[in-house]
Amino acid sequence: MSQSLVDDQAEAALGLGRPVGDGSPAEPGRPAGIRRVLRFLIRRPGLLLSAVVLVLVVLAAFWPDLFTSQDPLKGVPSQNFRGPSGSHWFGTDELGRDVFSRVVHGAQLSLKATLIAVLVAFVVGGLLGVVAGFVGRWVDDVLMRFVDVLLSIPALFLSLALVTALGYGTVKVAVAVGIASVASFARVARAEVLRVRQAVFVEASRSCGARWYSVLGRHVLPNAAGPVIVLATLDFGSSILAVSALSFLGYGAPPPAPEWGTLISDGRNYLANAWWLTALPGLAIAATVLAANRIARALDGEWARQR
Repeated sequence: MSQSLVDDQAEAALGLGRPVGDGSPAEPGRPAGIRRVLRFLIRRPGLLLSAVVLVLVVLAAFWPDLFTSQDPLKGVPSQNFRGPSGSHWFGTDELGRDVFSRVVHGAQLSLKATLIAVLVAFVVGGLLGVVAGFVGRWVDDVLMRFVDVLLSIPALFLSLALVTALGYGTVKVAVAVGIASVASFARVARAEVLRVRQAVFVEASRSCGARWYSVLGRHVLPNAAGPVIVLATLDFGSSILAVSALSFLGYGAPPPAPEWGTLISDGRNYLANAWWLTALPGLAIAATVLAANRIARALDGEWARQR
């Protein structure tokens, strides 16, 4: 009896259909699905605003020329310390560089570092949690004790220790922040795998003779991935703060690279006469973090409602 036939028999015995790849046409349902999403967003203006903010940040990170044509590294000394105006939306710095252009181009460094950090935490932490929850026994004990050690160290301190060992640079900061977040992903992934392992359809698949890799790939991982993805969205905001904090302390890309944390660090020396050098890049960070957290809460609530 083939492996696919075994899994199909298990699903048929429980009255379960395949959620993906069942051959049913998806085209007629797309307009209705789009309308539902639009109604969902219109009824929640805060969520809609958060989505717009994140879309603008992503566009600025990958296509900064859409927002500004000015060189973020080129300054005009005669234009230094100009306040926000129509020609310089965020003002200029001590060298006459346009701060808005530096914030837009800095999104490329900060957002890409954040994505690397979240990806490292998601992959490494998710792998540890899946192995611990699915294998169990002494493997679970060993991996979870390692995770407990990581949890006992504050994330920022662990990031500082790691980036000191790895060296300075945007990518190294991202890896350090990602490793510091591994423990939370491992805990959530393990808890979800343990929950799904006890489900009736998993037991039925095993009783029909399904191999462990088939159970893991067809049943456990798809049903355990939701909360881990929601956690990745939640971790996106905290990773932006962590990456910016390490850049603020001088561990990020060397000057004159316009990372968001570096912009705030450079502007703190001129707070008395040029408040915009710190306040406006800080406002960009705050808006991005709040938007990411708002979307993450919406995803978390939607996932909890469907469960």
